[in-house]
Amino acid sequence: MEKLQQYRHVFRQLDKNGDGKLSPPELQICIGKVGGELTLEEAEMAAAMMDSDGDGLLSMEDLIKVVEDANEEEKANDLKMAFKMYEEMEGCGCITPKSLKRMLSKLGESRTVDDCKVMISKFDVNGDGVLTFDEFREMML
Repeated sequence: MEKLQQYRHVFRQLDKNGDGKLSPPELQICIGKVGGELTLEEAEMAAAMMDSDGDGLLSMEDLIKVVEDANEEEKANDLKMAFKMYEEMEGCGCITPKSLKRMLSKLGESRTVDDCKVMISKFDVNGDGVLTFDEFREMML
């Protein structure tokens, strides 16, 4: 509930005329406040892309969806970066017991390859002894 209240507060700050919708000029001002630059034409295109009901204006729900989608994309990118840190040096696209041991060692945690096999087996859906990105993502979520 607290998150929704935060969204409402931010939305009210952006909705200068109080009509419950963000117009392209209001969106343009919003982007300017965070250090960006958007022409009115770009703001109109952005509003049209994010608008769910076709009126060319953004509702609070539209804004929440954009923010939440951006957060999800950021989380996915963070997971991809973390996966690359653990993945085999040869770039096989998976985390092996040896690559897991190596990364844990860099993080100051000493484990044997057998320990790492056990750790991997808990999330290794297809039983091939390694973690793919999809298996890693499931483990992290």
